[in-house]
Amino acid sequence: MATRQPLNRERVLGAAVALADEHGIAGLTMRALAQRLAVKPMAVYHYLDGKEQILDGIVDAVFTEIPLPRPGQSWRDELSVRAHALRLALGRHPWAIGLLESRARPGAATLAQHDAVLGVLFDAGFSVPLAAHAYALVDSYVYGFALQEATLPIGPDPQGSAAEVVAGVEATYPHLTRFAIELVTPDYRFADEFDFGLSVVLDGIETALIATVGRTAPLEAP
Repeated sequence: MATRQPLNRERVLGAAVALADEHGIAGLTMRALAQRLAVKPMAVYHYLDGKEQILDGIVDAVFTEIPLPRPGQSWRDELSVRAHALRLALGRHPWAIGLLESRARPGAATLAQHDAVLGVLFDAGFSVPLAAHAYALVDSYVYGFALQEATLPIGPDPQGSAAEVVAGVEATYPHLTRFAIELVTPDYRFADEFDFGLSVVLDGIETALIATVGRTAPLEAP
């Protein structure tokens, strides 16, 4: 007979993340969570007071999946690595797209992530205002891209999906038709657009940094 795994905070939050992944935040209730854990709802309340604490916890759990930027390294490389990791995490947990920055009581992993990002930027010569601009710009781009990626009606057959969009309206929307026919081939992946946009964002930030502190700033690690 299998021994039941003891209940603890980590197990409760792991079940909460899995439930949100499957059913979204709306499906994450105390009753559903208790059923997932095969316990009574009051057992869950022993570790977390309610849904707000659960949301705090699962947001922090997502941040643990994103590696911390490394001090002393190229700010551009570290922000790029983090942006890719953040996008992948949001792909695994689409419910988190609108939730990661919403918590009034961020957890330790969340705070460590923000502190590490700011540390890399400050080490590179960013002022506080410029660091705020850079951080907001990169995260806005990643969150926006992740939202598009999660909602675009592009199935396993991208060419077929594009053809459906313009079917019967080619004469009315000639530019859209050209775009769909020439761009969306069987090999097309919307995910491939991410690197181009991220490079443009980082180029803009680098230009702002140079304008602010000059070329003597440690833009790249030796």
